[in-house]
Amino acid sequence: MKKIGILFGQETSFPQALAERINSLNEKDITAEFIKIDKVIQGASTDYAVIIDRVSKDIPFYQGYLKAAALNGAAVINNPFWWAADEKFFNNSLAMKNGINVPKTVLLPSNQHPPETNSDFFQNLAYPLDWASIFEYIGFPAYLKPFFGSGLKNIYQVNDEEQFFNAYNESGQTVMMLQEEIIFSDYFRCYCIDQKDMRIVQYDPKQPHQLRYLKNPLPKAESLMKRIHSNVVKINKILGYDFNTVEVAVKDGVPYAIDLCNPIPAADIKLVGEDNFEWIVSSVANMAVKRAKAYKDGVSNLTWGEFLKSSLTKN
Repeated sequence: MKKIGILFGQETSFPQALAERINSLNEKDITAEFIKIDKVIQGASTDYAVIIDRVSKDIPFYQGYLKAAALNGAAVINNPFWWAADEKFFNNSLAMKNGINVPKTVLLPSNQHPPETNSDFFQNLAYPLDWASIFEYIGFPAYLKPFFGSGLKNIYQVNDEEQFFNAYNESGQTVMMLQEEIIFSDYFRCYCIDQKDMRIVQYDPKQPHQLRYLKNPLPKAESLMKRIHSNVVKINKILGYDFNTVEVAVKDGVPYAIDLCNPIPAADIKLVGEDNFEWIVSSVANMAVKRAKAYKDGVSNLTWGEFLKSSLTKN
């Protein structure tokens, strides 16, 4: 029996629906269940061919569990080694290298020293930074945001230098990015499953969370939608995400990738709406079953992105 395990936290609608959907497919020797962990012993094998991770980014213990499970053959979705190393500034740089438009972005050191460090640790860092050229390059309005992590925490919209420095002083020990604001005419959240199955959802990030997924979207130019589709698939193949969202802002007919990685995308029915929820559940269930069928004992069953695979091949 090949088991598909679901690891989750406060979610209620998606994990339950996913387990029920997988089991309703009645695939021979494949079953889905919620994971229960009573011990984690180094080198021990896992019971699961596939694990759908919906919570580990917030729970370091689960991160260790998933890496150990992946080492022993589980196909963990998403790859716990990669997303833990990935970050937004690198994503933007990699997208640029691959011909995808992204907002102009600058990486900034944390405003305060990291724990147990002082100014002696930063002798290679010029102080003050070249703020004049940074502001000239980015322009205002802009966004100050963490370079690592997901969600909407510690994001500041800044309209001038004074607002920037006020926000930067509040950011503490978090490494931040200053990013050009794209004044958009259209905005999309694009779900990509298995690096090929796509759902492009019209989205309004300025609305309250429960109203952001637009229920009656207006039709858009076919050429624009094809370009967004192509860019999002390319991003997921390069980075190696099995279950991801990419946010896209459109300015003057040009799509810009705003947020390229979200290793645990929103999937609650109250947020995404019934139609989107049904598509997500069905697509993830089909992918999980496919990965369970492809499972091979004693080998790595993780997904790795084209960027890493090409780098390893060159070396």
